[in-house]
Amino acid sequence: MKLEEALFNWLQIKVVAMARPHDGAAEQTLQFFEQILQEDFSISHFSVNDSGDNMYLVQYELDGTVHHKQFRQELAGQLLADINANPKYNEA
Repeated sequence: MKLEEALFNWLQIKVVAMARPHDGAAEQTLQFFEQILQEDFSISHFSVNDSGDNMYLVQYELDGTVHHKQFRQELAGQLLADINANPKYNEA
């Protein structure tokens, strides 16, 4: 897996976890991708913000340098849309 793919996967599950704060599976998956970023890519201090223009801005630190990567909100939100569209994942 490349860094950009790992960041995108983390972002997708971060969007899900933010929208579904009581979803334990989403939180566990988020922790899994955070571990991948930390252990496989030596990334630290990562965060996401809405940068406007329908984009998310992922900020992370690598080797003491802050980096930024933008992703389209529509693409990053697709996993959440798929989960929300599946009644199996929306039972109370």
